[in-house]
Amino acid sequence: MSTGSHPWGRVAEDGTVYVRTADGERVVGIWQAGSPDEALEFYTRRYESLATEVSLLERRLSTTDLAPGQARTTIARLYAAIDGAKAIGDLDGLKRRLDGLGEQAEQRREEHKAARDRAKADAIGMKERIVAEAEHIAVEATHWKSSGERLKELLDEWKAAPHGDRGAEAALWKRMSTARTAFAKRRKAYFASLESEREEVKDRKQELVARAEELASSTDWAATAAAYRDLMAQWKDAGRADRATEDELWKRFRTAQSGFFDARATAMSAKDSQLRERATAKEQLLAEAERLLPITDPKTARNALRSIHQRWDKIGSVAKEAQERLEGGLRKIDEAVRKAEDIQWRRTNPEALSRARDTVDQIRRTIGQLEKQLAQATERGDDAACQRAKSAITTRQSWLTEAEKTLADLTG
Repeated sequence: MSTGSHPWGRVAEDGTVYVRTADGERVVGIWQAGSPDEALEFYTRRYESLATEVSLLERRLSTTDLAPGQARTTIARLYAAIDGAKAIGDLDGLKRRLDGLGEQAEQRREEHKAARDRAKADAIGMKERIVAEAEHIAVEATHWKSSGERLKELLDEWKAAPHGDRGAEAALWKRMSTARTAFAKRRKAYFASLESEREEVKDRKQELVARAEELASSTDWAATAAAYRDLMAQWKDAGRADRATEDELWKRFRTAQSGFFDARATAMSAKDSQLRERATAKEQLLAEAERLLPITDPKTARNALRSIHQRWDKIGSVAKEAQERLEGGLRKIDEAVRKAEDIQWRRTNPEALSRARDTVDQIRRTIGQLEKQLAQATERGDDAACQRAKSAITTRQSWLTEAEKTLADLTG
C-alpha cells in the first residue's frame, strides 16, 4: 500500500492515519478501504467540517446577539471536538481561533453583565421615583379619588417595571406598601370625619328647614323676608350634607321660601293695585281743589277744601312716589286759601286799616321834612348834608311804596 502525505498529516504504510499538532503526531484512524489520498481527503473533510463550525460561531458572535453562556458552551464543545477530532488539518489553528472567540465571548459576557447592572440600577431608580411619588401622595394628597387612582397607576407601573437588585427592590416594596397603607388610613379617617361632619350639617339644616317652613305662612312681609335672608346666609355657612340629604332638605327649604315670597308677591300686587286706585281717586280730588283757584270767596273756598280734605283722608295712603306729588299739590291749594283768608281779614280789620293809614301818613311827613332839609343844605352848599338827606329820602320812599301796597290790599 502506498503512503500519502499532507501538510497537517500523513498515512503510514500500514494504513494508520496521523495528524500533526504542536504536541506531535496523533493517530486519528486506520484506512484500508482505498488509496492514501482518499484517506487524506476523507479526514480533511472532517477538519473542514470543524472549521466550518468555528467559522459559523465567529459569524454568530460578530453579527448576532449570541448569549455569552451559549457561546461558551459552543466553544467548550468545539474544544472537546477538536481535542479528539479524527481529522487532518490545522487543529491548533482552530484552537487559537476558539481562544479568540473565548476572549470575545468573555468580553461580551462582561458587557452583558454591565448592561444587566445598568438595567437593574435603572429599574431601582424607576421604582425609587414610583415609591417617592407614592409616599408624597400618602402624606400630602387630599383629592382622594384622583390620588387613589394615581396610586393604582403607580402600582401598575411598579409591576410593569423591570426587576432590579432583589434586596433594594424588597426595601422599596416595603416602602411602597407602607405608603399605600398610610394613604388608605388617612382616607378612611377623613371620610369618617366627613361623615360625622355631614351628620352635624344635616341636623343644622333640618333646623333651618323647620324654621323656614314655620315662616312660610307669615304675613309680616318685611320682617319675614329679612328672616329668610338670614336663614339663607346660615344655610350657606352650614356646609354640605351627603348629596341625597342635601337635595331633599334644599327642596323643602326652597318650597317653604317660595311659598312665602309667592304669597308676598300676590299681596304686594293687590296692594299696588289698591294704591293705584287710591292715587287715581286723589288725583280727582286734587283736580277738584285746583278748580277753586283763583280764590274769590275765601269762606266758600275753605268749606269746599274742608270737604275735599275729609274725602282725601278717607281714601287712605298711596304709593310713596305719588304721595309727595299729590300732597304737595293739595298744600298749594291750602296756602292759596289761607292767603286769601289773611287778606280778607286784614281788609275787614279796622285797627289794621288804621295802622296802615297812619304808617303811610307818617312816612310821607318824614319824606316832606327830609326834602326841606335837602333844600336848606343845597342853599348852604353843604354837600355832605345833601348826600345824607338824599339817602334818607330814598330809603323812606321804598318804605312808602311797601306801606301803600299794604294799604291798597286792605282797602281792596
